[in-house]
Amino acid sequence: MTLEQADLQRTEIFKVLSDISRLSIIRTLNQSRREMTCGEIGQQLNISKSTVSYHFKMLRAVGLTITRKEAQSKFLSLNYQTFDKFLPGFLDSL
Repeated sequence: MTLEQADLQRTEIFKVLSDISRLSIIRTLNQSRREMTCGEIGQQLNISKSTVSYHFKMLRAVGLTITRKEAQSKFLSLNYQTFDKFLPGFLDSL
């Protein structure tokens, strides 16, 4: 990855992180230390499953999360490699 590509990814990450709901989702996932479904996160944060699903998509698009599908459920977890590479120490600040 070139320096320019890395900077482009950083800008996309910062755009995605500029939403309070997505920050709350990241905080929730980080505190739980496990995979969670849209429904679980929606219940904890009091937001609809469809809204959580939209935010899941945005977080996944910039590499901050990993989604695993099992039957009808999607499980989301943090992609710690991306945080370590582009945002070292960020999760500790939440």
